[in-house]
Amino acid sequence: MRNRLRILAFAFLAAAAGATLADELRIPIGSQGHVDASGLPARGISMERVRAGWGEPEVALDPVGQPPITRWDYPDFSVYFEYRHVVHAVVRHRRADAPSTSPMEP
Repeated sequence: MRNRLRILAFAFLAAAAGATLADELRIPIGSQGHVDASGLPARGISMERVRAGWGEPEVALDPVGQPPITRWDYPDFSVYFEYRHVVHAVVRHRRADAPSTSPMEP
């Protein structure tokens, strides 16, 4: 019995010690992306208004599912439509350590 209590106490202490070693990453609101999120298409506007305000998307994916969800990709953000209206617009993350697109030097 006494041996079980020692093992149980050790397991508890090991678990508690592991939890205290976790890192916490804090990113201030508004600095998550390289694009100002306030400049993205607002929820509820039509595809026509998005096209008029932000131009043609680089990629326009076909609708999928029911209700049909369509995604348009722009260089810095993506817009999701349900039927023909915006349901969400998100900034596309760019890794800071992403490889450059320039050809490699020999």
